[in-house]
Amino acid sequence: MGGLLAGVVANALDFVWYQIVMAGDMETMIQRLNLDRAMVDGNAMTWVVIDFLYGILLVWTYAAIRPRCGPGPSTAIYAALIPFTGATLMQVGLMSMGIFTLSSTVKGAVLFLITSVAASLAGAAVYKED
Repeated sequence: MGGLLAGVVANALDFVWYQIVMAGDMETMIQRLNLDRAMVDGNAMTWVVIDFLYGILLVWTYAAIRPRCGPGPSTAIYAALIPFTGATLMQVGLMSMGIFTLSSTVKGAVLFLITSVAASLAGAAVYKED
């Protein structure tokens, strides 16, 4: 249940970030990379699924480190930082190839950090050992 709740939180925040906060950045990137608007818009369901899988990964990571770090919010934050760091490093690599701009990488990383921590805290709050 924790992973699904984390996925709901991630989906809600990602909707706000990418449909409202970064809408202009996303449109600029679509035009700069000459992406097909229909293809971009048609992939919305893929990102919903990815956010649910990410939520499950966050809570799985929390469960994995909980015996060593103890239960609670600080462990949930540590659990969020592990996949966040890996994904952000990949985005920096894509930025170095010219796919993302420095501005979109920094903004995206900050928003992704907020999403990761919020989703992990929510999922960890309802996580129960069997």
